[in-house]
Amino acid sequence: MPAPIRAARVYLRVSTEQQDLARQEAIVTGARSAGYYVAAVYREKASGARPDRPELIRMIADLQPGEVVVAEKIDRISRLPLPEAERLVEAIRAKGAQLAVPGIVDLSDLVADATGVSRIVLEAVQDMLLRVALQTARDDYETRRERQRDGIEIARRAGRYTGRKADTAQHRRIVALREAGMSIARTAELAGCSVAQVKRVTAAHRAKAVLADAGDRGAESLADDYVMAS
Repeated sequence: MPAPIRAARVYLRVSTEQQDLARQEAIVTGARSAGYYVAAVYREKASGARPDRPELIRMIADLQPGEVVVAEKIDRISRLPLPEAERLVEAIRAKGAQLAVPGIVDLSDLVADATGVSRIVLEAVQDMLLRVALQTARDDYETRRERQRDGIEIARRAGRYTGRKADTAQHRRIVALREAGMSIARTAELAGCSVAQVKRVTAAHRAKAVLADAGDRGAESLADDYVMAS
């Protein structure tokens, strides 16, 4: 008798709007080749260190018992601090779903069939492996951040650091959404950024408009400086 087909939900993530998800699209084909029915694919451009990723939240809400979450690596799911990362994984498990991520050995099926001491041991091993993977993902994130800070400091001392470039495409999208009547919270969700970022960009845009009306030719520069400094 053939094994039942299991449903999978595939989560693809990169950190910024400038990055491309195309490389990860092969995961969808791989899941199908592994015998999964792909119920949905969730594509996200947001930092894994953010807990408020709209597509991740939507995926967890959509999960059904027995389904599997497929991702390229555990750091695509989370780069959060360990306590927050564990809560995220628990939210997935609470829906009756499992993780199918390279580097993560999911022993849920074995645990379900085990009893007594064997069950306790398997659960402990599962939790240990997961904690190690989640902490490693966070440590890698912190290491990257530290190297970035060091590079900025070296460039600043050498007089070569001009500040982070504004994401103009995202800024235009925020302004367009706000001018279309979207709320701050909804704009943040649709633009894939924080509420604070929406407020900064909106304030800068309004300041630019006010200064332009006043005939100040330095308005654009001042407004952009405001966003970068915030």
